[in-house]
Amino acid sequence: MAVKKKAKKAAKKTKSAAKKSKKTSKKTAKKPAKKAKKSVKAAAKKAPAKKAKKAPAKKKIIGEGDYQASRSFLKDQSGFVAKNKAKIRSLGKVAEAALDGPEGDALREAEATAAARSRDNF
Repeated sequence: MAVKKKAKKAAKKTKSAAKKSKKTSKKTAKKPAKKAKKSVKAAAKKAPAKKAKKAPAKKKIIGEGDYQASRSFLKDQSGFVAKNKAKIRSLGKVAEAALDGPEGDALREAEATAAARSRDNF
């Protein structure tokens, strides 16, 4: 009788082990499918939540970060050089003569005033 009980217990163990392995294999097989469904559902839920964002109004930057003024200045300077390329040496000599002439003191004073307001020291 004791032998029969042991045999029955062993048979139950093997059956329960087989059932557990089937359940785990079914669970593992189902899990990825569930995850895929969740991700599809999550994506479907997220898509309507996104609304078209309006482009933020561009703020006008004033001061040293004024990009439009910087572009305009550079364009004007390069245009001046392009137009007066042949005259630049003679313009420099005229300016040098003005510094040596009667208005030289006023020009140096204006230069010092401008340099005092400048960020850079010359």
